[in-house]
Amino acid sequence: MNQMKTVALLGLLSGLLIAASYGLGGSTGAVIGLGLAAVMNIGSWYFSDRIALAAYRAKPITPEQAPDLYRMVQRLCDRASLPMPAIYIVPSPAANAFATGQDPQHAAVAVTEGIVQLLPADELEAVIAHELSHVRNRDTLTQAVAATIAGAIAMLAQVISYSLWFLPRSDREGGANPLALLVTVIVAPVAATVLQMGISRTREFAADAGAATLTGNPRALARALKRLDLTARNIPIQGNAAFEPLLIINGFTGKNSLGRFFSTHPATEARINRLLEIEQQQLNHSYS
Repeated sequence: MNQMKTVALLGLLSGLLIAASYGLGGSTGAVIGLGLAAVMNIGSWYFSDRIALAAYRAKPITPEQAPDLYRMVQRLCDRASLPMPAIYIVPSPAANAFATGQDPQHAAVAVTEGIVQLLPADELEAVIAHELSHVRNRDTLTQAVAATIAGAIAMLAQVISYSLWFLPRSDREGGANPLALLVTVIVAPVAATVLQMGISRTREFAADAGAATLTGNPRALARALKRLDLTARNIPIQGNAAFEPLLIINGFTGKNSLGRFFSTHPATEARINRLLEIEQQQLNHSYS
């Protein structure tokens, strides 16, 4: 169900890109927009991991530098039948983590210094299992594609906005439909953001469920999420906001309904409740 929802949201996002491109220059604009998006997608395929790691100043570490962390990741990879990813430490007191990479064979998992110090072993293991679930589900690539398409739409809207200000009036009147231009400038970027957030929230629920299955301890991740949510509001991680969907927790969203609507992550309470439901299902299954 989550996979189908993700595909549908990506399809809507792609359709929005075509519509925005058409609003810029008709059929020719749509072709140019799609070509630009293709180039950006290829770039995101090859370079998104390095860009994300650089955005948070993540540093690679060796097994000798963090033996306990390496053993934990290796144990989970063995259970999940995944190759061992590269391990990075983010030099930040903020408590957070993320995974990146184009596929399981080229993956990286990054954790902050803050999360290693904050969480007990079972909760840290649950967080890493969550990130490895993203890798196994290839969510890192999905997020890169979504971010690329949304970025292309935002760029097109910016170009149109500048053209409306600086092009002579006669040129504007002879071009695309003014209503289409207005929709592209105002509505398209907002709609793209909402769709991108929807994809991110769907993948977070799936990764939570994957971590619960991988560790057999859904409550450990539930406790970790509650602890991380409280900590992130006091010590936010510093980095490019474009990569916020990669993080396990978002501490910048308010409690109001509008804030949740535009959040890159589901409400922490909803994630915890779903994990507790999974725990109950596991208990019922063990008793049957």
